[in-house]
Amino acid sequence: MWFKNLQLYRLGDLKLSADELAGRLSRRPFQSCGSQDIASRGFVPPMRGGATVLASNQQWLIALRSEQKIIPASVVNQIAADRAEDIEAQQGFKPNRKQVKEIKEAVMQELLPRAFPRRRKTFAWIDPVAGWLVVDAASAAKADEVIETLREVLDELPLRLLDTEISPSSAMADWLAGDYAPDGFSIDRDCELHSCEDSSTSVRYAHHTLDGDEIPNHLAAGKVPTRLGMTFNDRISFVLTDRLEVKRLAFLDVIQEEAEKSGPEGEEHFEVDFVLMTAELARFLPRLVAALGGERSE
Repeated sequence: MWFKNLQLYRLGDLKLSADELAGRLSRRPFQSCGSQDIASRGFVPPMRGGATVLASNQQWLIALRSEQKIIPASVVNQIAADRAEDIEAQQGFKPNRKQVKEIKEAVMQELLPRAFPRRRKTFAWIDPVAGWLVVDAASAAKADEVIETLREVLDELPLRLLDTEISPSSAMADWLAGDYAPDGFSIDRDCELHSCEDSSTSVRYAHHTLDGDEIPNHLAAGKVPTRLGMTFNDRISFVLTDRLEVKRLAFLDVIQEEAEKSGPEGEEHFEVDFVLMTAELARFLPRLVAALGGERSE
């Protein structure tokens, strides 16, 4: 199991052991949507047949399962429109806004029992020693689902978004303008820049050399970097965003080779992968923070 995206949070003193956390999460187990539920979410064991918290080498892994019923808006609108036409024929005038809203709500309730559910499992890594909570989610909204559900079962969750002295956008601009990377990092061949004056104006480079005059010219013209592909220690490649998100995370061959030595796929392999991954991230995150000027003091 390997994270692909990192939403980064700083965690204070949780004052819970792994077993105590597992007990709290068990109060909110995942249950499938009922016939009239449009969405449901709850905690599940990260590893099939395992505990609600996978604890290994002082690192914890939890998983939130979400289920949402899919009802296309176009289907609801079409059925509602047909019913509105029938009502208009009966009463001689079009339904008002309130009636139209009530019609759509009734259609939704009728379709819910027949709607197809879509499930998603979102992992979160907790490092109670170094004070990290990291969610494997492509967007902050998906990470918020995990955080919100955690808050529902914990008396206290001392958590804040990671904030650095230098904004990622400013740091990326300096690295690109100076054609250098911070110690331990290298710049790859992917970059995206946006205009400060017109957010719809952007320039994207994919698998393209970033040296030469092109990038400095864009920076001089007022564009700012919003994404930059980088590699850390020849072991982890990633894309850093201006929102301090890590995306397209990939653990390179040297790490994968170490994982393959642990044996065949299975529960034991899952746990070994988790230990290897968190060991790499424990080295990577402090270096990333340092490259951005350190954490902003509260």
